Formats: sequence, structure tokens, C-alpha cells
Amino acid sequence: MRKIVAGLSVSLDGVTESPPEWMMLNHEADEAIRAGIAESDAVLLGRNTYADFARMWPALGDSSPMAAFLNNTPKYVVSSTLTEVAWSGSTLLGPDVAAELTALKSKPGKNIHIPGSPRLVRSLLLTGLLDELNLLIHPIVLGSGERLFSTASSRADLELVASRTFGNGVLCVTYRPRH
Repeated sequence: MRKIVAGLSVSLDGVTESPPEWMMLNHEADEAIRAGIAESDAVLLGRNTYADFARMWPALGDSSPMAAFLNNTPKYVVSSTLTEVAWSGSTLLGPDVAAELTALKSKPGKNIHIPGSPRLVRSLLLTGLLDELNLLIHPIVLGSGERLFSTASSRADLELVASRTFGNGVLCVTYRPRH
């Protein structure tokens, strides 16, 4: 069975908004990101991340591993407001997202990767549909911005399954929900 795996950058104070403006990337972080996309063959995006990515990534073609991955991989979009998605390879999921994701997970393939989309990640974690949460925790305090768990409405117990510290102080951690 496929897994839904989220990959997010987060500041020490939990901010996930606008990571390109503050991320502390190095070769270790690049390797971790490449490893995550190598284990995936589908992308799951929330409405806001989809809109941002659809404006940015197609223009970059295959200029980087992430651009090539996002532009050439099937994308599934969760939105209650969009009526169509134009980015090549994108599919808008219907109103019963849980049923569609459960069906998608049951198909053969690699992981379904969520790059960003913190509200979607939070929702899937709290409803039991997220299988793994990979965080790059950057040693920076931003003070403001959307936080990963700013509006969590219920408890989610997680188990640490892997961690390592990069040379630049970024922590790479992997959690799985405890069931």
C-alpha cells in the first residue's frame, strides 16, 4: 500500500509560510529532498500551494530535480473552491477527499508526496490519512507567519522514526502517527 508522506520546512517557532525566503539549504538538505522525491510518484497539493506552484514551476521546465519532479509527476489537488486545474498532469479531487485518497493509496506505486500545503498536512494528520511527516527544522525564529499546528483541533500522537542534524544546524526529522 502506498503512503502519503509530507515534506515541509519549518522554523523553530513552527512557521511554514514562504520557506524559500528563509530556508537554510545545503548539500545535506538537497540530498534529503532528492531522496524524498525519489521515493514518490505522485504529488498531493492544497489549493494555495497548487496555485503558487502552478505559477512558478512550469516556467522552470526540468532545470532542477524538484522542477522536473513537479512538472512531470501526476498531481492531485484538494480544494473546495477550484473548479479546474490547468497545470499539466493535475487532477482536482472531488468532494469526498478521504475516499479518493484511500483509493489512491490502495493503487500500486510509490509514495504520494505533499511538498508544503501545511493546512492539508494538518488535516490529513488529524483525520488519520497522513502516514509520515518529514520536517526540516531550521534554526530560525520568524515570529509571524502561518504555522503548521496553529489551529490543530485535536491531539495527534507521533513517533520519531529518524533524525539527523545537518552541518548548518538544520534538523531533519521523520515522524509517523501512533495508531
